Amino acid sequence: MNPENLPDPGSVAWRIQCAEIPYEADYMGRVDAYWARFTESVELEKVRALVFGHPWYDADGGLPDEPLIGLRSRLTGLEALFLGDLESEESMISTIYLGNVAPVLEAFPGLRELVLRGGEGLDFPVTGHGELRVLRVESGGLPPEAAAQIAASDLPSLERLELWLGDESYGGGTTVEHLAPLLAGAGKPALRHLGLQNSPVQDELAAALASAPVISRLTSLSLALGTLTDAGVEALLHGQPLSHLRELDLSHHFLSDAMMLRIWTELEPQGVRVNLTARQEDDGGNPEWGQEHGRYIAVAE
Repeated sequence: MNPENLPDPGSVAWRIQCAEIPYEADYMGRVDAYWARFTESVELEKVRALVFGHPWYDADGGLPDEPLIGLRSRLTGLEALFLGDLESEESMISTIYLGNVAPVLEAFPGLRELVLRGGEGLDFPVTGHGELRVLRVESGGLPPEAAAQIAASDLPSLERLELWLGDESYGGGTTVEHLAPLLAGAGKPALRHLGLQNSPVQDELAAALASAPVISRLTSLSLALGTLTDAGVEALLHGQPLSHLRELDLSHHFLSDAMMLRIWTELEPQGVRVNLTARQEDDGGNPEWGQEHGRYIAVAE
């Protein structure tokens, strides 16, 4: 890394990744060396965005004090952070360990955007954070306890919240009850976009949202990536008005042609962009394995 050829530290997102395959001999030693080179070559006070593209997590305690939190006094301008930016050939999403992220939010009170990919071991005991605007958790199995913690957290500036809830077989299992404070509109008065996605109980979530107080303040809603059927959309259409939304994302769904046409013709003339792409087919499941249907979420393993 030649300091003379580097861009303005605040004009780019800096991605930290070791090119070698994770978990090879001395992999973490090489990662530490790359991190040291970065911290010695870049004016950290000007860095606004960091992306960690390697499994820099300790299964015993989550993120270590070093390298990230230990440099809080120098990373004073950090506004955006992505932890766990790994692809499937590097690690299955359901096995990316995250741990307790509360120390990260405590260390960086000016953080405005936090993206987490993974879910295993995720703990979110965050009582509050005044500046966070965007929170997204991409998971094949978001622990229900973590989902409940996020739902109950006090995030007064949060404008966009997106949760990939995932399958119980991979650590998920979030229910409507876990999300009750969120649906009631508590603790997040600035929320304008809500995504409750990638869930095998998408119909139940849709039915709960139909009468949830949080809906009235949203400008966009996503129920994408899950197992949404006609029953869930029927509940939405019989609930409170959705005409104030700018966008309703239902992509990756199991809707009939009749229901697709119905929701399109009811909402599109009112100015709501309805995303109905990636229609799926129910394969019937396997009765011998106790499967009553063959509907699957988009992201699990």
